[in-house]
Amino acid sequence: MKIVILDAGAANPGDISWEELDKFGEVVIYDYTEPCDVVSRLKGAQIALTNKTCFTEEVISALPDLKYIGVLATGYNVVDLKAASSKGIVVTNVPEYATYATAQMAVALLLEMSCQVGAHNSSVKDGDWIRSKQFCYWVKPLTELAGKNIAVVGMGKIGTRVAEICTSLGMNVLKVPHKIRNSDEYKLEDVLGIADVITLHCPLTDETKDLIDKDVLSLCKDGVMVVNCARGPVINEDDMAQALRSGKVSGYACDVLSVEPMREDNPLRDCPNTYITPHIAWAPKETRKRLISIAASNIEAFLNNTPVNKVN
Repeated sequence: MKIVILDAGAANPGDISWEELDKFGEVVIYDYTEPCDVVSRLKGAQIALTNKTCFTEEVISALPDLKYIGVLATGYNVVDLKAASSKGIVVTNVPEYATYATAQMAVALLLEMSCQVGAHNSSVKDGDWIRSKQFCYWVKPLTELAGKNIAVVGMGKIGTRVAEICTSLGMNVLKVPHKIRNSDEYKLEDVLGIADVITLHCPLTDETKDLIDKDVLSLCKDGVMVVNCARGPVINEDDMAQALRSGKVSGYACDVLSVEPMREDNPLRDCPNTYITPHIAWAPKETRKRLISIAASNIEAFLNNTPVNKVN
């Protein structure tokens, strides 16, 4: 059995091990694979593991030996599922491995906008506190979150965890699921005029692309803060940039962008009150170890003819 990992460097830059996969056969590891090299690197492989390397219909058709594609992530839009199914290829993902880490990042971004830790740390290190006549000072406005309304958009495992944490911070949680299920949940339009914070945890679908655009932002409270740990295209970045520059949005914090890696001309790059991290909510070492362990369990189940976490 030949197993090829196409972009191992994303999940494992060298600080953890792939040894859990060794028991299944020969493991060939590539830190990164250009699209033009996917087919040649997978020749003769029965199992492929990918994070963001794409499997198009053309690629899948060129790999007659391939029987299994394991996506090292929760999202699996990098694989043409219809093409895979037509060739009898099983595709799996790794759901829920990063629930706590992603919720942690979302709240960290919210706290950064509220407490301005980074700005004040830089100010102190630049000597501003040494020069201060008062025992304290602040270089940006600070926000107390207790009593604020936070709209949690997407009430899956991550959104639910964020809601729990924000409740502990004294915030009023407004539950806005991707699809309404219970009578105590809101539609997005119900909360725009009262939400002090909007945090996004919904999947990227045709319905959620550009979910937050200029029309939605125009209905929000002035000074609303927005957190995005879902997917970049859930936000219309041009509209968000305009809202940040006008002050309609007082802060936008995200771990995802519409195109990753970030493009030089991304409209958010030089916007005021913008906080961007490079898609690292899933990246704590403990979380990545869990990812690999679940991926190994997925392969074992497939080889035992009892596939789990199958998405096609």
